[in-house]
Amino acid sequence: MTVKRSLIRRTTAVAATATAALVLAACGAKDGADDTAHDGHGAGSTASAPASASAGPSGDTSRAAHNAADTAFAQGMVPHHRQAVEMAALAATRAASAEVKALAEEIRKAQDPEITTLSGWLSSWGEQVPAADSGHGGHSGHPMSGMMTGEEMEQLAKASGKAFDTAFLELMVKHHEGAVAMARTEQSDGRYQPAKDMAAAIVGSQSAEITRMNGLLGRN
Repeated sequence: MTVKRSLIRRTTAVAATATAALVLAACGAKDGADDTAHDGHGAGSTASAPASASAGPSGDTSRAAHNAADTAFAQGMVPHHRQAVEMAALAATRAASAEVKALAEEIRKAQDPEITTLSGWLSSWGEQVPAADSGHGGHSGHPMSGMMTGEEMEQLAKASGKAFDTAFLELMVKHHEGAVAMARTEQSDGRYQPAKDMAAAIVGSQSAEITRMNGLLGRN
């Protein structure tokens, strides 16, 4: 009996010791996991690091590519170009000078595609494209940005021969000067690079055409 009781006591002690060891190991593992989570070195923290790194202004793709100056440039230049194309179309049948006819055709070929481009920009920006009938005049009958009034356009349409040539050149010089002024404003104030590039091209080409037209008028 004494031997049996001794064996039972030893077995019970060993079991108790093993149980205590298991409990301590479990507690240690839990504490380690908690410490890792609090220290920010756990798996969850590591996975979220790239998302945090991608935040901030450098990852912001919603910033607008254009500003108010770009919109004003496009909305002003569309009717401005339309009027130049209308004036150029008159030269085909009313001009006497082959040089004036050639110049008018060059103006039409250059500005027609730009109207399409400018209108496309405005549509993509969610801005209003000027109506087709917005190509004449300004406040109180005075032209803006070198544009012709309705009366000036009517007089040009009624002219022919050398009288048309002179009127066309004089009016187109003023028209081009207005376009160059608008383009310079875009160059200095605009943000949208393609619009700024177009403005630079307008300044270059139309300044050269102003010199050419003044030469035909005998002003140089």
